Amino acid sequence: MVRSVILVKSPKKLIAARLRKVKNIIESFPVSGQFDAVAVIDVAELSTIKDVTTEIQKIPGVERTETMVEVNP
Repeated sequence: MVRSVILVKSPKKLIAARLRKVKNIIESFPVSGQFDAVAVIDVAELSTIKDVTTEIQKIPGVERTETMVEVNP
């Protein structure tokens, strides 16, 4: 499994709740700072991360995302 964290910038107040409806997102919550929400995903293949990120970017109000992939030595 590949775990990834996606940071989401969106002025929408309920963006974290909306993220929970996206397939493969196992957790999401609002945060303070430069981004407004965090989505944690677990996928079988690295290439699936792009699909999830693309789906998030299609949500109305999402201005930008930043993705970080967990690295296991």
